Amino acid sequence: MAQGTGSINSDYKDWEWSADAGERARLLQSPSVETVPKSGESQGNGLGATSALGAVFIVVNAALGAGLLNFPAAFSMAGGVAVGITLQMCMLIFIIGGLVILAYCSQASNERTYQEVVWAVCGKVPGVLCEVAIAVYTFGTCIAFLIIIGDQEDKIIAALVTEPEEAGSSRWYTDRKFTISITAFLLILPLSIPKEIGFQKYASSLSVIGTWYVTAVIIIKYIWPDKELVPVEIPTSPSTWTAVFNAVPTICFGFQCHVSSVPVFNSMKQPEVKTWGAVVTAAMVIALFVYTGTGVCGFLTFGAGVEQDVLLSYPSNDIPVALARAFIILCVLTSYPILHFCGRAVLEGLWLRYTGVTVEEDVVRERRRRLLQTISWFLLTLLLALFIPDIGKVISVIGGLAACFIFVFPGLCLIQAKLSEIQETRAVSWWAQVSYGVFMVTLGAFIFGQTTANAIFVDLTA
Repeated sequence: MAQGTGSINSDYKDWEWSADAGERARLLQSPSVETVPKSGESQGNGLGATSALGAVFIVVNAALGAGLLNFPAAFSMAGGVAVGITLQMCMLIFIIGGLVILAYCSQASNERTYQEVVWAVCGKVPGVLCEVAIAVYTFGTCIAFLIIIGDQEDKIIAALVTEPEEAGSSRWYTDRKFTISITAFLLILPLSIPKEIGFQKYASSLSVIGTWYVTAVIIIKYIWPDKELVPVEIPTSPSTWTAVFNAVPTICFGFQCHVSSVPVFNSMKQPEVKTWGAVVTAAMVIALFVYTGTGVCGFLTFGAGVEQDVLLSYPSNDIPVALARAFIILCVLTSYPILHFCGRAVLEGLWLRYTGVTVEEDVVRERRRRLLQTISWFLLTLLLALFIPDIGKVISVIGGLAACFIFVFPGLCLIQAKLSEIQETRAVSWWAQVSYGVFMVTLGAFIFGQTTANAIFVDLTA
């Protein structure tokens, strides 16, 4: 997209962040991204440190995560391999388009993080909604992470505790609520309290290895299945046409890397929209192969009986799968503090804006407020995770919200950016881009409304 002449709405400056933009960029799910301070001259001058190839892998790493565990169940809900792959391919067009739009608007507004782009381009109300959406999304993702810990620990403990037990009895230290709580208090809470999370970037590479290992195990287990595996029914078509939409939240949750994409774009040596288009296309194709491999092989292995967390479908005493469970736990333990940090940063920014206090003036109370925010966030996510045992129910809610980051906000940014251009005549390309933005907003609003309503009236009331 060519950048037109004209100015972007920037009245959000009255509520601007007080912290350095480079620091904010490092908060948004890309701890390995190094950025430079924002200035009017830095944009497009090649001051970043990330090559195009490096950006591809950073975007892939941002997209891949524990969400891949739900893809086999998504293929089952969609009605089979053909429908699941077709749905992914159709959505991938808009996913890539949204990433390119965000880069275009970032360049036009000279902003370096997702929410700042929305603030600058769309104004205060969409900016506030965007920040609230980020906080809710990260909160829900933290709940999903704790549920995943419980799922994997249940299977690991089942393999370790081999002595027979009386019917209806269980050891207190093997209870799911106890194991989740003790893991969270001992490992997650201490990692979530610090003001900075720079040390977390060293664990991110190990997390990436873990997700790739899980995919490899699922594919290998399909090619060489266990002998005791009983053949199951493999659906080839959806039960109803609306059942296809039940898979959409998982796809949105899996491919959502848009919040962290803007800092990645601005960290590139040559942050150009055309180059970025090639970067995100390559990254999303790689992510597509990983998610499709996991979804197809996991679904064909267990069919309609696949669990929402595919690793729960495998026997507890399978050693390669047990190692995969350990990797997933490690991924979650290192990812929870990062996601919590993102949400806490957004809440802190909203608080400072509404109170009108700068970071420098509020430094004395910052530590006390950070502790209160962290402990409250941690306890609420833990409490909800203890009483929501099914990860599918959480993903169905936050997956719909992920559609807002993929479709709604990028669409709004494109519309507003094109409307702000000063042109005597509107070319066909201008109308085409505005129409595309309107379609993205409409599609995203439909996905968000449909999946959220389904989660509330079906999953949460079941």
